Amino acid sequence: MNVEVKYTYQDLLTAPNDRHRYEIFEGELIMTPAPSRAHQQAHSNLFRIIANYVAEGKLGELYSAPFDVYFDEETVVEPDILFVSKDRLYIIDEQKVNGAPDLVVEIVSASTEKHDRGFKFKRYAEEGIKEYWIVDPTSKVLEVYTLGQKGFERFGKYAGSEEVRSTIFPDLRFQAEDVWK
Repeated sequence: MNVEVKYTYQDLLTAPNDRHRYEIFEGELIMTPAPSRAHQQAHSNLFRIIANYVAEGKLGELYSAPFDVYFDEETVVEPDILFVSKDRLYIIDEQKVNGAPDLVVEIVSASTEKHDRGFKFKRYAEEGIKEYWIVDPTSKVLEVYTLGQKGFERFGKYAGSEEVRSTIFPDLRFQAEDVWK
């Protein structure tokens, strides 16, 4: 008899602290190894850029992994960066975000790209996340997707000195290469 194990949020809460990040995709436990140097640099630069903009405009709250986003008991993810607008701060408690943030940023690596462009891309759209950024430190490209009638639609793909644009942050301007410096 083949019994399939389904993991839950409660399993995440009792998992040992072994330096790995864990997520649950519809009951499947996914381990993410520690990020690379390029990932960390991109994360640090992008977080600083967005955080300054959000703080200046008092727009809401910005968080960095590890911080859980709880969709249901069997689907809990940890985006690299997430933003919740001030009008929706009620979805955040001391442990997690309960439902869809306004913005999610995933910085892809060889071990995460399949999930970031596959399961997460689809699920984030289903949950109603307004904007999804996929950042690739290897190709030095930042993609912005906005939620449309049939899921995410590419709003822009930025590299080099191209100016990154966002629908949820209409006045935010920076060059894609600022993420890699």
